[in-house]
Amino acid sequence: MSRLLFFLLAAATAFAADDPWAKVQALKSGTEIRVIKKGSTQPLIGKFDEADADRLLMVLKNEQVAIPKDQVDRLDYRPAGGRVTVTGKTTQNDPTAAQEPRAGMAHQPEGGGTTSTAGVNVGSRPDFEMLYRRPIGAPKK
Repeated sequence: MSRLLFFLLAAATAFAADDPWAKVQALKSGTEIRVIKKGSTQPLIGKFDEADADRLLMVLKNEQVAIPKDQVDRLDYRPAGGRVTVTGKTTQNDPTAAQEPRAGMAHQPEGGGTTSTAGVNVGSRPDFEMLYRRPIGAPKK
């Protein structure tokens, strides 16, 4: 009995993994997406709101738009990633190490010290990645 249950559970999991629309439904709300509708030349770029079995809801500017699933040719998403990276480095100077005085300085203070540097790098946003493409020869409703 447990073998049959395991087999049915494995088959259900495999079937769900093959459904490309399940990935769309799993997207987090607020993710930036690009939707190419059937018969359209310009993509729609906005924020993902939610998706169910029949439609996709997205926010364009300040307006919520519903797109039927059968009208979506392709859906790309921009992965979440930090554009800003902060770097920092602190070094402790050894007071016992022999040091030459800097040019133009007759006397160098005794003892150790610390030196700190910090930086902020702003990179570009990650590219869109394809998440869903309408299957070729999809049945019409």
